[in-house]
Amino acid sequence: MLKKVCSGLLLLGLLGCQTTDPYTGESKTSNTAKGAGIGALAGAVIGAAVDHDNRGKGALIGATVGAAAGGGWGYYRDKQEQQLRDELAGSGVDVQRSGENIKLIMPGNITFRTGSAEIQADFYDTLNSVAGSLKEFPESNIRVTGHTDSTGDAMRNQILSEQRANSVARYLQSQGVSSVRLQTNGYGARYPISDNATEAGRQANRRVELEVLPVAGGQY
Repeated sequence: MLKKVCSGLLLLGLLGCQTTDPYTGESKTSNTAKGAGIGALAGAVIGAAVDHDNRGKGALIGATVGAAAGGGWGYYRDKQEQQLRDELAGSGVDVQRSGENIKLIMPGNITFRTGSAEIQADFYDTLNSVAGSLKEFPESNIRVTGHTDSTGDAMRNQILSEQRANSVARYLQSQGVSSVRLQTNGYGARYPISDNATEAGRQANRRVELEVLPVAGGQY
């Protein structure tokens, strides 16, 4: 009975929450549905264990509670991703999603002048949008990392990458993002995302990345 209840609830939840990805056009199961399905399964197991006299009834009750909790967290993260995509469209910032993590890739050519760690004034509006989202969705930590291409002195590249990451973090803090949530690192040329042998590749490697990471024990 328990197996039937769990399987049925999980299947119905996932089938009922199929969506079309607006960026690829492909059908997919939303993170809300995934969270709800996982929560339902966990809740069903716990509910059955608690109600020894009627395991089927306990499983149903537990599944309902678990689905609500799990779906809520998935919905929270989906909403933040969508908001960032909407507000950063056309800004040059690439928004990527991996599980519950959201990554913003900020090309160096639109963020800083060559060889400088001073944020360009016309990038302030973009960072203001990022800061607004981070404040609206507080159940996250933020890791800011600076990266360079492989041209020039390695030590200079390392220092510049650290300075640029710190500049972005300080600006976000000035816009009301708590410093407790912010972590910065500079990696120089150690983690390229493209080929340093080409100009286009070097330009792609000169970047600042901002990762939005779930807070352990978040309740959304």
